[in-house]
Amino acid sequence: MLRCSLTAFLTIAGLAATSSPGWAAPCIDATSSCTEWITLEGSARTLIYRTYAVETKNDSITRVFVMIHGAGCDADRYFTTAVAAAFLGDALEDTIVIAPRFAANNSGCKDELAPNETNWPCNGNCWRSGGVATNAAGVTSFDVMDTILRRLARKDVFPNLKTIVVAGHSAGGQYVTRYEMANKVHDSLKVPVSYVVANPSSYAYLDPSRPALGTGNVCGSCASAKAGDVRPYADARDCTTYDDWPYGLKTRAGYTESIGDDQLKKQLAARPTTYLLGEIDILPLGGFDSSCPAMAQGPTRRARGEAFAKYVNEKHGAQHKVNIVSLCGHNARCMFTADSTLPLIFPKP
Repeated sequence: MLRCSLTAFLTIAGLAATSSPGWAAPCIDATSSCTEWITLEGSARTLIYRTYAVETKNDSITRVFVMIHGAGCDADRYFTTAVAAAFLGDALEDTIVIAPRFAANNSGCKDELAPNETNWPCNGNCWRSGGVATNAAGVTSFDVMDTILRRLARKDVFPNLKTIVVAGHSAGGQYVTRYEMANKVHDSLKVPVSYVVANPSSYAYLDPSRPALGTGNVCGSCASAKAGDVRPYADARDCTTYDDWPYGLKTRAGYTESIGDDQLKKQLAARPTTYLLGEIDILPLGGFDSSCPAMAQGPTRRARGEAFAKYVNEKHGAQHKVNIVSLCGHNARCMFTADSTLPLIFPKP
């Protein structure tokens, strides 16, 4: 409904027919007319929704906003949400909005795939944590984002690009928090990149510490926890996988396998990140991860996010920020169109 009303409003306002002088209008519909293929290694390719073509020179673009969908692989819906946010943030004309699709057609997942489209394992953590595609050996989900960002950072295409924001909600938030700590292009793009992690069910901890439930501290035995306590996780014997990737750094595979622990810790702490947490995202809804290693991080998504931010800031010297979005639960539209969110995803260049 919002997509239709937004299109109608833009048409009335004249923005759907004209943009900045000499430049095409933004493509705002979640249809094939607003899609493009990103070619990866060999013949593999990934579909993206975008408001402007990524290969056409455009001097008006100063910002990039990349939105990663949730577990439903519904990039079209997330593109609509991102476009709505750009409209509310007065950013449609100078921002290229992109929503890539991580689709799966195997083991019960039935996404319809085009020829050579990357296929990701169904109902698992694979694409959320840099895993390898089932039909393209050596291509990981993080390689997809590396390729997209390299394309966008080309000065011959977007000469006035000043900032890139990579964001994701729910499963997409899991993707972004792990991509932030692991990616190999952040320091080479020559364009500042920041990350917005919204309502994920889990994070990748850097050591065996875990939150003390009810205190917000990171420790193991919660009974004697005090402010600032950091202790090993007490229930490791009963929850043997609590520190395995993607919940911790052990047994890593895919994109992160060749990156040392110390490098991941350094990158996580150094890169600008905001945790976007719904004030009322406190119920086990929307694909909530209730597995043992996830529950070791806290009882709710909000609690997990607040604890992880406290942990990386106090123990690992990060300067990550937390933004609690009032009256929002596990809902991407509510989170990304909130007034407090817009300056984070559409920063002034």
